[in-house]
Amino acid sequence: MSTIAIQEHGYRCGQRMSARGRVIAAIVVIGLHLGGFTSLLIARSEALPAPEPVVMQVTMIAEAPVVMIEPPPPPPEPVKPKPQPRLMATAKPTPSAIVTPPPDDEPVTEAVAEEPSPPAPPAAPASSPPAEPAIVPPNFVAAYLNNPAPVYPFSAKQRGESGTVFLRVLVTTEGVAGNVTIEKSSGSSSLDNAGRDIVFKRWRFVPAKRGDQKVEAWVIVPIEFKLKA
Repeated sequence: MSTIAIQEHGYRCGQRMSARGRVIAAIVVIGLHLGGFTSLLIARSEALPAPEPVVMQVTMIAEAPVVMIEPPPPPPEPVKPKPQPRLMATAKPTPSAIVTPPPDDEPVTEAVAEEPSPPAPPAAPASSPPAEPAIVPPNFVAAYLNNPAPVYPFSAKQRGESGTVFLRVLVTTEGVAGNVTIEKSSGSSSLDNAGRDIVFKRWRFVPAKRGDQKVEAWVIVPIEFKLKA
């Protein structure tokens, strides 16, 4: 019995050794194939010539600048000259046109100037073109205007100053003083300034007219400062 057991054990060991040998032989064969294939690839890669570099030439072409041609400006329109205001002749003022006496408490103004009458239009000859309508001068003595009298300056009253100042006033189409200058002084700067300030700031006028159209015009305004005796 022992001999048979030994033979079976040897047979089994031989089978185990042969299977292991076949595995090792297969691994060796696969390794040889891989090594040969790798050697073949290396040999072919060394045999192939290296590719030559490709040279590319790039030329930069600049675009021609675009020149914008502006159209010439339109010719300026002719400027029509603005008609200049005229100095209207007014009725000659009386010695007490606008009287500003030194009041005891409040100034009292006496307005006795007569409203100027419009000049008669000149007769046009039959062959001449129709004349322009006459200009009616500005009015500053109408009762409804309620133009206040200037306050008598205290310093001028203490110095005993009196007199009449003639103001040259540009009356606008709105009936206010657009500009006031001293045409003739009263002899006292205090009286002149008092008269000019009240006319420029507070006075209202009836604008001058050419036909039915209001126009600017100059007018002379006398203001008298008179001390009581």
